[in-house]
Amino acid sequence: MNILALDCATKTGWALLSGGHIETGVQDFSKRRGESNGMMFLRFRGWLNSSFSRLDIVAYEQAHHRGGAAVEVCVNLTGRAQEFAASIGAETIAPHTATVKKFATGSGKAGKAEMMEYFRREVGREPIDDNEADAYALLRFVMEELGEET
Repeated sequence: MNILALDCATKTGWALLSGGHIETGVQDFSKRRGESNGMMFLRFRGWLNSSFSRLDIVAYEQAHHRGGAAVEVCVNLTGRAQEFAASIGAETIAPHTATVKKFATGSGKAGKAEMMEYFRREVGREPIDDNEADAYALLRFVMEELGEET
């Protein structure tokens, strides 16, 4: 099974299970001077289209509605992830952030430091940032839910 897990944000963390191997990283969609959010969303969708094709599942965390610009970005990116999944015939899974945090750390209220420690312990290296750590935890959560192993 091929699974892509996304921590959707301006700096999107990603984790991919493909061919029994896991790859992780961070993709930066920061706006350039004078750009609208729309350009960020176009780059995100272009990245998905050019980087991933044979996926069974696209996973992302449910957007939090705390207000502000971060929510607008997250909601729009998750919408594009749904659109991308539909275009390639993949299913989507969107667990709540607290569920993934509890899976990884034992606490649904875990902070960035705890999530990064989970990544260090599991992967054996320093994460690029908390976005990569969150995407990895999301992937491992989905894999466990589906009974997938590496």
